[in-house]
Amino acid sequence: MSPAQHALHLQQLCLRAYITLGARPYIDSQFRNTRIMSLSASKKQSNNAEVQRKESEDEDDDEERQGFGRSEKASQAAQLNLSAKLSKDGSGGGTSGGWAEIWRLLKIARPEAKGLGFAFTFLLISSSVSMSIPFSIGKILDIATQAEDGKALLFGLDINTFYIGLGTVLAIGAAANFGRIVILRIVGERIVSRLRSQLFRRTFVQNAEFFDANRVGDLISRLGSDTLVVGKSITQNLSDGLRSLVSGAAGLTLMAYVSTKLTGLLALMFPPVAIGAFFYGRAIRNLTRRIQKNLGTLTKIAEERIGSVRTSQAFAGEIQEVHRYNRQVRRIFGLGKRDAYISATFFSLSGMAGGGMVKSGAITIGELSSFLMYTAYAGSSMFGLSGFYSELMRGVGAASRLFELQDRKPTISPTIGEAVKSVQGPIEFRNVGFSYPTRPAVAIFEDLNFRIEQGTNVAIVAPSGAGKSTVASLLLRFYIPTKGSITINGRDIAGMNAKQLRRKIGYVGQEPVLFSGSIADNIAYGRPLATRAEIISAARKANCDFISDFPDGLETSVGSRGTQLSGGQKQRIAIARALLKNPDILILDEATSALDAESETLVNEALGSLLRGHNTTISIAHRLSTIQRSDHIIVIGSDGKVAETGTYNELSRRKDGAFTKLMEWQMGGGTAPRALASRREPNPQISEGEEIMHEFDEASEESEGEKEGEDTIEEEGTRVRKENVTSGEAVAERTRASDR
Repeated sequence: MSPAQHALHLQQLCLRAYITLGARPYIDSQFRNTRIMSLSASKKQSNNAEVQRKESEDEDDDEERQGFGRSEKASQAAQLNLSAKLSKDGSGGGTSGGWAEIWRLLKIARPEAKGLGFAFTFLLISSSVSMSIPFSIGKILDIATQAEDGKALLFGLDINTFYIGLGTVLAIGAAANFGRIVILRIVGERIVSRLRSQLFRRTFVQNAEFFDANRVGDLISRLGSDTLVVGKSITQNLSDGLRSLVSGAAGLTLMAYVSTKLTGLLALMFPPVAIGAFFYGRAIRNLTRRIQKNLGTLTKIAEERIGSVRTSQAFAGEIQEVHRYNRQVRRIFGLGKRDAYISATFFSLSGMAGGGMVKSGAITIGELSSFLMYTAYAGSSMFGLSGFYSELMRGVGAASRLFELQDRKPTISPTIGEAVKSVQGPIEFRNVGFSYPTRPAVAIFEDLNFRIEQGTNVAIVAPSGAGKSTVASLLLRFYIPTKGSITINGRDIAGMNAKQLRRKIGYVGQEPVLFSGSIADNIAYGRPLATRAEIISAARKANCDFISDFPDGLETSVGSRGTQLSGGQKQRIAIARALLKNPDILILDEATSALDAESETLVNEALGSLLRGHNTTISIAHRLSTIQRSDHIIVIGSDGKVAETGTYNELSRRKDGAFTKLMEWQMGGGTAPRALASRREPNPQISEGEEIMHEFDEASEESEGEKEGEDTIEEEGTRVRKENVTSGEAVAERTRASDR
């Protein structure tokens, strides 16, 4: 121990002894006097500081409200390009609305023309039977009120024969109506299924730009509720509209047959009702578009929040998320109320107009009854036609959203391009420039140039946000470079078939994505026809020994998005999935970031044996173990250009190089929090004497280490107690209590 350290400990122990023997009040009083003097001396400074604080208070409030200042990069990022974003109401579709949209909506049912033909035939039969009933009832009433001998004939038939015939006709009508309903239901399900399949296929071939600009919830709403509305609109609703048309035409014809005068009087009321129906239909169409748009938002909220329920629960955000969902529900409820008010107003006015139509003159009771029943048929048919028009407009509103998605063509076709049988050979980025399509003003790469030789293991290192993962996205043709070219063995990948190219590239992301199903299904995702032995071999290479701990082994369900597995287990399954493809190029985007040290070592050993083969491996890494294992390192700077390249040993020797600075920052960045944590604020609950003792303890620990300090304190404490304690054991006991 140095003399300075010895003096420090001696001073500390003396102070402890004084505190133990009763000197604490004196020390505390000295500290209080010192504090009073200090407060008096600083009072003037405090008054001046208070004035300055009040002057800057408004500025501080502004900064708190503003949050972080807006950088130049943020200004560039604000220049959005949302050309790939779908409109909420479908107004960005290929058709402009009106009759063009209606005609295109009806064309969706063209493949089901045969089934719809049978349904409409049954519709005519059932409608004819229904329209014959009022006329028959009128004749029955006339005979019942006028016949005297009871032997009158109905349509040349006696009463019993007529009733038998009427029952037969009604049975035929019921059977025809049954056939119509069954056929339309089946046809409707076929149309909805076909629409969903087409839209899902169209959605899945879109490139990454499309998914960057559109939310998943809105796409799910288009695939779900919108297709149901369209299917109902062109099957059940079309059938109801045709039935109303047939019934209305037949009803008006038979009304004119019964009483031309009354029919002409009622016809005067038709134009106002028809005009009202037209404006009602337009209002319903616009309202339906808004409802479907908000339903898409509601689906998005539910999908995002339920999918991240653990995060919400971890932050105790359940009530907040429920309120967010309920606000959207109330918004949809308000639109639904407007829909109900519009419908109720229209039908009430139509009912009032229809009530004025029911007038009769000097006609027979049977004719009056028939006329009134036909009037009811005609009125209900008019209501049916107005309802048909409104439902058709609902279908048009939903179909416009489907057409917009259906008409969109991907900027990168997955199936067009040169056939790709192999992607072995050097990979070269030549003057590549890139910015994400949704934020074109933010340049990620500027004249990026590097070359990766065949069969090598290359690590790409860069600061956070400098575009390490973007290199993988460009190689997989998720995006198109804004300038320059990317070649593999001299062939520009821009002309390659994207689907075939991706089959030759294995990819393991930093956030493993698993699908609902078994472990075996997820490992074989890239090769559905892989044998069981191949799946097991890939799992063993990726160190998936944990599978043997599951009762069902490879058939164990991983749950939705792999929630039944830990992060490290999901990552190893993702690695096995990539290894099963035996790709020519393997991209590891921080693939071992979710693994513990032991699992990372075992997986690295498996990857090491693979890397010694013919595969080219690109490791997007920040861990030192991954970087050291690489044959070559490419360092990308914050300016989007290659800062330096070389082996690990070469780059490590460059003391002022970008790689060395980056490694020093990553490995030394964790010391700052510990240094800050060691600076403790004064505790107002303890005295100044105890505070200075605590500072002495910290100084002693920093000077010679915790263990040596404790031993020295014990030895020196015993000596001090012998020199200063007069009461022996009692005072020594107090000293030990103070030490504790």
